[in-house]
Amino acid sequence: MSLLLATDFAPEALAAWAEQLRAALPGVPVLTERHPATDGDVTMALVANPPAGALKDLPRLGFIQSMWAGVDKLLRDDSLPSQVPLARMVDPVMSAAMAETALWAVLSLHRDYFRYAEQQRAGVWQQLPQRRAGDLHIAVLGLGEMGRAVALRLAGNGYYVSGWSRRQRIMVGVDTLHGDHMLPDLLRVADVVINLLPLTVRTHSLFDERRFSQMKRGAAFVNLARGQHVVDAALLAALDNGRIGRAVLDVFHTEPLPPNHRFWVHPQVTLLPHAAALTDLTSATGVAVANLQAFLEGRPVSNLVDRTKGY
Repeated sequence: MSLLLATDFAPEALAAWAEQLRAALPGVPVLTERHPATDGDVTMALVANPPAGALKDLPRLGFIQSMWAGVDKLLRDDSLPSQVPLARMVDPVMSAAMAETALWAVLSLHRDYFRYAEQQRAGVWQQLPQRRAGDLHIAVLGLGEMGRAVALRLAGNGYYVSGWSRRQRIMVGVDTLHGDHMLPDLLRVADVVINLLPLTVRTHSLFDERRFSQMKRGAAFVNLARGQHVVDAALLAALDNGRIGRAVLDVFHTEPLPPNHRFWVHPQVTLLPHAAALTDLTSATGVAVANLQAFLEGRPVSNLVDRTKGY
């Protein structure tokens, strides 16, 4: 019985994770690489962007815990054992960090801080009209753990928040809508659209020319989910023609973002280097260990992935 760490981490980060796990799981060997002599002992795997095939041919593997909330990349690996239960990371610390980032983005849009930064660079001293928080309609797309944390934080700050999901969700203090037929109507009235949807076959390239054309003219688009949700050319065109007033982007098709990409220089784009909710080693280890211990003790594990849905 052993635990395999399968990641793309730098050696220092991998060593830090291994140290935390060994302290939390005494008696469980923690392996940081595969070897024929130990492959037969691997019963659990903790993964973060593992190389394709990293979990292939492990005869006793019985449980896979992802270090990330999103598992889309993992599910694209055809060699991933289909019969082995897979759980995603649901870390309250990461959800809180995502809520802080979303609040920063909305506050910056609401109080025109991005425009004030432009005025500073231009040497312009000019006060802009101040709006009440309740006058802004914020749409949060995706009401998983992070989406709910974001919606509740924004509603708590006085914003009018609508949450959208494919299935019905009920949240106190947040208007909730569900189903594909409700999305266009929400986009037409929202001042800020925040994407926190899981990446699936149905949501890949969701934000294309048609979808941006449904949005309120001048609205802001905040993408904190996956770059593959967005057709970059369509977003750039919407920014150029004023359909979208500003984009705040944390995720991209290719990361790091290529140096020649127009997002770097577009005056209406604000970039983050996939930093909206970085994994916290201590809290994430605690979440992972709780699930690994449940598996070892034969108890139900939490946050299992439905592979037919992709999340």
